Amino acid sequence: MAEINESFVATARSTASKARLAFRSLRSSPSVARNAVLLALANRLTDSAVIERILAANAQDLEAARSGGLKDSLIDRLKLDAKRMHDMASAVREIASFPDPVGEVVQGRTLASGIRMIQKRVPLGVVFTIFESRPNVTVDIGALCVKSGNAAILRGGKEAIQTNLALHGIFRDALSQAGLPADSVQMVEDTDRSLMQAFLQQADLIDLVVPRGGDALIQFVTEHSRIPVVKHDRGVCNLYVDRNADNDLVLRIAANAKLQRPSVCNAIENLIIHREYPFAKKLLMGLSQEGAILRGDDESVALFPEMERIENPDQEYALEYLDNRLAVKIVGSLEEAVEFIYRYGSAHSEAILSRDEEAINRFVASVDSAAVFVNCSTRFHDGGQMGMGAEVGISTGRLHVRGPMGVQHLTTTTYIMEGEGQVRI
Repeated sequence: MAEINESFVATARSTASKARLAFRSLRSSPSVARNAVLLALANRLTDSAVIERILAANAQDLEAARSGGLKDSLIDRLKLDAKRMHDMASAVREIASFPDPVGEVVQGRTLASGIRMIQKRVPLGVVFTIFESRPNVTVDIGALCVKSGNAAILRGGKEAIQTNLALHGIFRDALSQAGLPADSVQMVEDTDRSLMQAFLQQADLIDLVVPRGGDALIQFVTEHSRIPVVKHDRGVCNLYVDRNADNDLVLRIAANAKLQRPSVCNAIENLIIHREYPFAKKLLMGLSQEGAILRGDDESVALFPEMERIENPDQEYALEYLDNRLAVKIVGSLEEAVEFIYRYGSAHSEAILSRDEEAINRFVASVDSAAVFVNCSTRFHDGGQMGMGAEVGISTGRLHVRGPMGVQHLTTTTYIMEGEGQVRI
């Protein structure tokens, strides 16, 4: 590993040290104070003057992104409007309304020694999150961390820097208003990758790293981090249409799963259709009319010649398009669909449309992903939609948490042992 610039190391240690100190105050702060931060933040997010200021900063980022040739899918993630600002405020208020996870007793009993033991939830510590394009993540992660008594260090991408800084400013104001340390939520202003690498070395000050972004970012973080990593990996999501799927539901669900917002990680990239599904051509025609750009194997193209042929299946079926392109695969069985998912999917979201309970049960038992959807859209794989208010990320790994990472997942546990003079013999 190349040596990191000393100034970057000094910046990373200074920021992480401030976060560590803020965490000591946060972890013992009363729930009412942490909720006060969130409610103050939500009120600011719906204030007309604040909205105007945030959208002005966002307009600067959008102009720079378009001039720099940023992909349309990433520009969609970057863009804020009044509705998205109000949606952020609603998510923050929902998080504030949740029971406080800190101090929750997981279990308790009296041991043979007579010592009373309880296991309770406590905050994780300092959470370093790296994300791209989506400035609402600044608010979402900050709110989840404050609610759960954790300090947050946020490093957004350069494409959203003006928006992120503006949002972070109102977050600091809300923290100060509630009497909690302003350094509880910090924004890394320098987006140089070498500085990010310096942060990834601070294992004595930072407890968890959550990267949210493309393959290059995930690979960089996992290769360079000395801190435990929970990955929000790419979303190569798959929708399988079984042979007896309900024709009245299929087009509506498939179109929603792909086209409602193609640029997000829970949108499907592959449509897998059973060879005996009788309305496959009608489905493909309907998706094309809705705006999907279909690409498929030879059998798919024979069924619907208007679509483009996939020339390199191993590459394209594993691709996260993040736009209106949708890859199509015809299979002869549920087992073949599952094999396809294991080969090309990213263990993010899988869905089955079927009226056969036995087939549904086999599918759910067979795929190994963070979430499985039965007769509904993969677009529901989202912390807000799943009752968590928001998420730090959607974990596609297998340790600590899988799926949306919400307030409870930002805690660990500690044991309290209370005795009356017992000693071990």
